[in-house]
Amino acid sequence: MLLTLAALSFAADPRPEDHWDLSQVYPSVEAWESGMTHAAASLADLEPCRGQLAVKLEGCLTRSFEVRKEVNRLYTYASNHSSEDTRNAEWRGRSQRAELLWANYAEATAFFDPEIVAMGTAGVESALAANPALTPYNHYLRSTAKDAAHTLDPAREALLAAMSPMQGAPGNIRGVLSDGELPFPTVKLSDGQEVRLSAAAYTVHRAAPNRADRALVFDSFFGALSTFKGTFAATLDASTTGHWITARTRAFDTSVAAAMNNDHLPPAIYTTLVETTNKNLPTLHRYLKLRARRLGVTDLQYSDLYAPLVTGERHYTVDEAKALTLASSAPLGKEYTELMKKGFADRWMDVYPQEGKRSGAYMDGAAYDVHPYVLLNYGGDYESASTLAHEFGHAMHSALSSRAQPYAKADYATFIAEIASTFAEALLVDHMLKNAKDDDERLFYLGSALEGLRGTYFRQAQLAEFELAIHAAVEKGEPLTGDNLDAMYLEVLQRYYGEKEGVTHIDPKFAVEWAYIPHFYYNFYVYQYATSIAASSLLAEDVLAKKPGAVDRYLGLLKAGGSDEPYTLLKAAGVDMATPAPYDAIARRMDRLMDQIEIIEAKKAKAAGKKK
Repeated sequence: MLLTLAALSFAADPRPEDHWDLSQVYPSVEAWESGMTHAAASLADLEPCRGQLAVKLEGCLTRSFEVRKEVNRLYTYASNHSSEDTRNAEWRGRSQRAELLWANYAEATAFFDPEIVAMGTAGVESALAANPALTPYNHYLRSTAKDAAHTLDPAREALLAAMSPMQGAPGNIRGVLSDGELPFPTVKLSDGQEVRLSAAAYTVHRAAPNRADRALVFDSFFGALSTFKGTFAATLDASTTGHWITARTRAFDTSVAAAMNNDHLPPAIYTTLVETTNKNLPTLHRYLKLRARRLGVTDLQYSDLYAPLVTGERHYTVDEAKALTLASSAPLGKEYTELMKKGFADRWMDVYPQEGKRSGAYMDGAAYDVHPYVLLNYGGDYESASTLAHEFGHAMHSALSSRAQPYAKADYATFIAEIASTFAEALLVDHMLKNAKDDDERLFYLGSALEGLRGTYFRQAQLAEFELAIHAAVEKGEPLTGDNLDAMYLEVLQRYYGEKEGVTHIDPKFAVEWAYIPHFYYNFYVYQYATSIAASSLLAEDVLAKKPGAVDRYLGLLKAGGSDEPYTLLKAAGVDMATPAPYDAIARRMDRLMDQIEIIEAKKAKAAGKKK
């Protein structure tokens, strides 16, 4: 049964299994309030550690991470309730209180890093050798000692920690505007359907089969964003400036260097990604030309990029999407699939869009002692089914890590966070292709795979270039206004999509797309989508080819959580992201997929010629 976005938005309450069960985190608001009181009081228990950390290391670390775990759990409960309806002031207030509690925790523990740095690497290693009970904290201790050059004195660390709610404020303001208060337009499509173009509705209807509908959706949606361009620019400027202030305070030359140092990543990863992606733009242009040919157009427009590459309606109920995700995960073994079944049965997901619900999709794995939570805005198409697989890949990563690691090592780095999700998408595509009934169905999934690679690799690398550019502008003292953000975004967009080469026409009015993307507030997050899909593609190829040890290496990466530097963990799994190899492999994969499409096209053309 096809459930349209419009129907889902105004439907009766969904089935219980389609709505996450946050009572597993706290049974009631009263229990949450009690937890807030307890956690706030526990902050005082950390004060005796001040100036004494080196001699009270085990007890102080244990106490600190226990409080941290409770604060994260409190935030999971409040923020996910707030995501259900961003218009609900009570839940938004509780979420803000949990954010403030997190800031208070960071302030209360601000002296930890300076005192660990004062121990020096030798002191840390001596403490670890003398006390095996410190093993759960060994990565934290070693990583902190390594950051001596960028660690401040306790007073300044406390000041930065106290400012953390302000660092997140621009993104929060942008979210309230975009998800709850922006007056999105209502448009009438060619079939007579009237659609209010919220962010969730835009992601569905930008793929409309009718070209005029697609153009209308783009014009209307980005026109609405453009009306508030000044506000979006002000919030993005504030966020980017905050990143630069923090970087300078910690003695970094650039914002990107500071962001990458959080996970001790080699700077060569970012530069290699951008340089190799630009070198491989001919592969993207080949895809865009194939897209134009498949759509039957000679003037490919930016609004044509989300129309299905291969026509044919395929719809999936959420239960069907779950079954497909489960079946496609079979190569990873019984432990993995049984845990996934448990997640589906135990109501880890909130499935359908509702008025005021946060747009997009995410996974929240912060409730260590409970389980991960997944938010979807399920629309019934293949992209929605693929998104379910993607987000549940995240959930499996968090669940496996939490099972295998103590709390202090369970939270994995952002750099590897998107590997499990894009790996799950790769398994789903492989499963669909293997079970396709004919060439037409095979074409559909080949097209979907190509669109996924375009969106998750080339698009995210494009966004990473833009993010680098806006931070560089702020670092030079240039303000980020709506007009100059448009100009910077348009330059990157036109280069990637081949405006000069006549591949795609990019109307300047779509340059405001930067305002649609919340990830620019996350301090250099988007490039890690591109690096992750490059890594996951190589890992998935080995698993699907049944190479000896491939499954164990991959599951070992997931179970490792944050037990070592992410670059080290990934190299141990067989991938070095500081070299061009993974990015070149993505281009080759896209070329192979296009080769298969062209073989099928040639076969169909030959068959049509014989009929004539």
